[in-house]
Amino acid sequence: MTTHALPDGDSAGTFMGHPKGLFVLFFAEMWERFSYYGMRALLIFYLTKWWLYDDAKANLIYGAYTSLVYITPMLGGYLADRYLGQRKAVQFGAVLLTIGHFLMAVEGTPGGHMVNPAVNIFWLALSFIIVGSGFLKANISVIVGQLYPLTDVRRDGAYTIFYVGVNLGAFIGTLLCGYLGETYGWRYGFGSAGFGMLLGLFVFVFFRGTLLGRGEPPRPALLIRKVAGLKLEWLLYALGVASTGAIWAIIQFQDAVGWLLLLSGAVLLGYILYVAVIQLDREARDRILAILFLLVLQPIFWGLYEQAGGSMNLFTDRYVDRHVLGFDVPASVFQSINPFMIMLLGPLFAGIWTGLGRRGWEPSTPAKFGLALLQVGLSFLALVWGAHAVGQGNPTPAIFIFLLYVLQTTGELCLSPVGLSAMNRLAPAQMASLIMGAWFFATAGGQFVAGKIGEATGAGEVGGEAAKELVLSIYANIGWVGIAMGVAVLVVAPAVSRLMHLHTLRDHPAEDALAVEGFGV
Repeated sequence: MTTHALPDGDSAGTFMGHPKGLFVLFFAEMWERFSYYGMRALLIFYLTKWWLYDDAKANLIYGAYTSLVYITPMLGGYLADRYLGQRKAVQFGAVLLTIGHFLMAVEGTPGGHMVNPAVNIFWLALSFIIVGSGFLKANISVIVGQLYPLTDVRRDGAYTIFYVGVNLGAFIGTLLCGYLGETYGWRYGFGSAGFGMLLGLFVFVFFRGTLLGRGEPPRPALLIRKVAGLKLEWLLYALGVASTGAIWAIIQFQDAVGWLLLLSGAVLLGYILYVAVIQLDREARDRILAILFLLVLQPIFWGLYEQAGGSMNLFTDRYVDRHVLGFDVPASVFQSINPFMIMLLGPLFAGIWTGLGRRGWEPSTPAKFGLALLQVGLSFLALVWGAHAVGQGNPTPAIFIFLLYVLQTTGELCLSPVGLSAMNRLAPAQMASLIMGAWFFATAGGQFVAGKIGEATGAGEVGGEAAKELVLSIYANIGWVGIAMGVAVLVVAPAVSRLMHLHTLRDHPAEDALAVEGFGV
């Protein structure tokens, strides 16, 4: 494997051994995640306490919303690959996200969704966030990969550093937005999320020169060609804004989201397989099969993991002793444990993967996925054991919520940044953003699965011992599912690894030239 060793210093365009553009993307994504996770920490409480939805419906809305956030990158990735380029797509997405988060601060008069007309603005806010995420989410991750040659051993480490930026924003966002929203009012929590997104947009636009020309439109002349009286670029932007109307309708019918996922997933799978069979050679086709295997595991992992923002948030609010170190901690603040642990452990994992990779001892990507599933399954079993150990009538000690999030964090570090890197490394160059969009699409499936699991936990009466026991029994079941799937993946990991053909992976000549020019090699 070729190693591109780069000197530190301004002349090489690097900082701490990485391109400076990585850290611009780090801070831009940090503020975008500040807004998203700050809003996510409050959403389930906003649905149940302000709009007065029952637990089952609130979890279903939560799952439908988060799944749409992850399904739209498939379209945003396609438009970036074919027309806009990743940089313009990210910039446009950031504008839509800023509008959406500020709209979330419009509460209307007190009351439930049946009597408060401002609920329509709420649905519109979610629509802007969903469409904005579609343009931004996959494409900013693609630009990270474009800063590195395919065989560069720093790639997994770079994505992990990028992932730390994601979670720094999530940590600050959940603390600040969650505290403001639960203490002073929803508008303050959601409004602060809007300001965070505005900062992310500023960082990305002002420092775009550090990206070294990565992510630019593949055919700039095409964007200025007029279609229906508008330049194609502006027509695409207009269609993006108009699509918020369609999402506004879809998000209000959550069952339709499930069918949308199923049908669009089948189309996406068929298209990827068609390209693999018709256009790719054997090794590239094998890599696509490995990608599809990794994608199939996504709904399982995220379906369990994403209980955090839904049913686990409600469980923490109702059944956990939140009196910690003399303070009554708002339930939403517990959401900050996961991003804090990623910031703490992310650099450690980045160093471990890079160090093991240089020695040839690094676990394969499929094996890391198996370890991730084992850990997320174990996290639920640990919580269930802790809740039963103190007695059914007693509140669960906060230490078991902390343990759950620590295990889920270490599992996440074995899957999410590693998977991002694998998608970018294994995908053919002409399908880079589409494959990254497929990665987020598979995550969308997990988000919807999470909503359905959350709906099941809210099937009983609100509060009480029977409701608590129902939630714990569901958590025990999904915990064992996670462990069983993790073991199965570890068994087949060697076979899947052979499909990746890493020993024959080579950089494209154009990318090597860009690497030399941009990094001063």
